[in-house]
Amino acid sequence: MIMWFAGLILLIVKLAVVLGFLLFLAAYLVWVERKFLARLQIRYGPNRAGRYGLLQPIADTVKMLTKEDTIPDGADKGLFCLAPAVVAMTAMLMFAVVPFGPELSVFGRKVPLVITDLNIGLLFVFALSSLGVYGVALGGWASNSKYSLLGGIRGAAQMISYELALGLSLVPIVMLARSFSVVDIVQAQERYPFILVQPVAFVIFMISAMAESKRIPFDLPEAENELVAGFHTEYSGIRFGLFFLGEYVHMQVLGALVAVLFLGGWRGPFLPPPVWLFIKIILVVLFMIWTRGTLPRLRYDQLMTLGWKMLIPLALLNIVVTGAVVLF
Repeated sequence: MIMWFAGLILLIVKLAVVLGFLLFLAAYLVWVERKFLARLQIRYGPNRAGRYGLLQPIADTVKMLTKEDTIPDGADKGLFCLAPAVVAMTAMLMFAVVPFGPELSVFGRKVPLVITDLNIGLLFVFALSSLGVYGVALGGWASNSKYSLLGGIRGAAQMISYELALGLSLVPIVMLARSFSVVDIVQAQERYPFILVQPVAFVIFMISAMAESKRIPFDLPEAENELVAGFHTEYSGIRFGLFFLGEYVHMQVLGALVAVLFLGGWRGPFLPPPVWLFIKIILVVLFMIWTRGTLPRLRYDQLMTLGWKMLIPLALLNIVVTGAVVLF
């Protein structure tokens, strides 16, 4: 009974630490992105709220919490209110299987630095990633707006296209690690990170992951010059804030997945393992922000062509080649 209670307390502590880290980092990734893009465009970015604008995320949070929350006439109120929570919660739940370091010995007991080590961890991630698009589609449909509806449909079509390439790109990683567990995949990279032997899978995964996150150059579900703001046109206040939170947590999730699947996870010299994982996540996120400030938005036909005619065939070819190498 005592051991069960201690395990429950440990689980709650892990959840609190990870959730606090995600929310804090999501808030300040907004500041980092605005500053980074401002420098790319030769301007200052946020510089009024606090020194260097460091209090801007707090000001934005207060604004979203106190802003009037409206629901359009004719909207499906239940689904309209539920959609933002689906986007935010599915993004945060993916971190449940991300390992932050090796096992620690606490009072003679091994404590894994992961919330839960599922033997089907990758499938768990893909399931939540697929559920996340329901928030986009339902939010667009329930808003009773043609712009929102078009954004939701675009989000669903985009997910179908790039989810296939995303999943196929990781089949060679599973073949090399011989496990669907994210912890086992990190342990399989003890001698070298998988990016050295699977550069094609890495490129396909990065492109597909950025398309999954619906950010420039893949932000067609929003596309403000075409659809006002796309699937979240009718949202305001805390509900819009949840969509916003989901986007930046999703960026952290993708950075963590790239780190644990291709960059060796928490492995690295001199620094503590969680610090190495944090550095790798930040580097991936900065690359995504840099891409946003560099590339223009794709046309919709270009987006579908890239997914169906290029990434999926290339991923299938990579699976065949990897299987042949592993076999012979």
